[in-house]
Amino acid sequence: MWHCLETLKKVSVSPKEQLDKYLSEGKKVIAVAPVYTPEEIIHAFGFVPMGVWGADIEINESKKYYPAFICSIMQTVLELGIKGKYSGVSAIVVPSLCDSLKTLGQNWKYAVKDIPFIPMTYPQNRKPDYAVDFTVEMYKRVINDLENITGEKFDESKLKKTYEIYNEHNRVMREFSKISEDYEVSAADRSAVFKSAWFMLKEEHTELVKEFIELIKKEGKISKKLRVYTTGILADAPDLLNIFDSNNLQIVGDDIAYESRQYRTDITNGNDLYALAKKFSEMDNCSLLYDRDKKRVSFIIEEAKKKKADGIVVLMTKFCDPEEFDYVPIKRAADEAGIPHINIEVDRQMKNYQQANTMLQTFADMLI
Repeated sequence: MWHCLETLKKVSVSPKEQLDKYLSEGKKVIAVAPVYTPEEIIHAFGFVPMGVWGADIEINESKKYYPAFICSIMQTVLELGIKGKYSGVSAIVVPSLCDSLKTLGQNWKYAVKDIPFIPMTYPQNRKPDYAVDFTVEMYKRVINDLENITGEKFDESKLKKTYEIYNEHNRVMREFSKISEDYEVSAADRSAVFKSAWFMLKEEHTELVKEFIELIKKEGKISKKLRVYTTGILADAPDLLNIFDSNNLQIVGDDIAYESRQYRTDITNGNDLYALAKKFSEMDNCSLLYDRDKKRVSFIIEEAKKKKADGIVVLMTKFCDPEEFDYVPIKRAADEAGIPHINIEVDRQMKNYQQANTMLQTFADMLI
């Protein structure tokens, strides 16, 4: 296995090791919850922003705070916090983009008292000038809380370098996604590239992905697999990814919140907090961002066509209301466009993927 890919895969499956590594280097680590926590602010402080998206673990302690019918990402994030898996983290920042995220922050305050909770409140109606100004004020609140918790002072001039690093990382991740359209990159390897990005400083991750891209160009094989486009919140379960690979399915593009949704929009309007708020206002095509006209639906269809996908796989996170609301128009649009599609339910609590295997195997047979 190529060394760069081996490193990315190792980081993707052992974030605790990566956390301990940064802590041993004397770095402060700030946990960032899904989906658009302002990592750039944390990075500009000189801290390490590290993603927390839960894990495929059994839920016990968090049941005291959550009902069973709520997103398992939130439940397992809280479970890991209660069990001390984030020990050493200086704080956690949780955005307010869905009802489940709001409850995570409130429950965290009571369940995980040794790691301070910092709220990041976003406006749903994010595009008007007054909404951008509101977002800036909320960023200032996050900065104030980080200063009080860590004792460090924020220097806004550091944002310039941070924005350059994040824009370059966006560019490289988009390049990786593009090259994986035509070269044979397994679903498991593709996931490792995206997943590891949540646990590394972006400048470190960028270099490894650049190296991987060059190796693919030089030594990779042109893919002859069936081409599928994926959409959803999360797609990192090893058993699920193995089903794609065993059924000759190549993921040629995605609208996954955990993956490519993160890298669509760059910061292009300056080097201050307003530029970061402007970036948020310009983001679109996400179930967690207010979209009265459901433009995300046509985005998915057009992307699937552009990438010459044979079909669309909707990976539906169980009990995720925003994604469930979007599914009906997505199904209707795919039917009208004549694009085969399938809806697979995923969950952090799933232990048996046999049903998903049967469904994807049948879907693959239909696409041949």
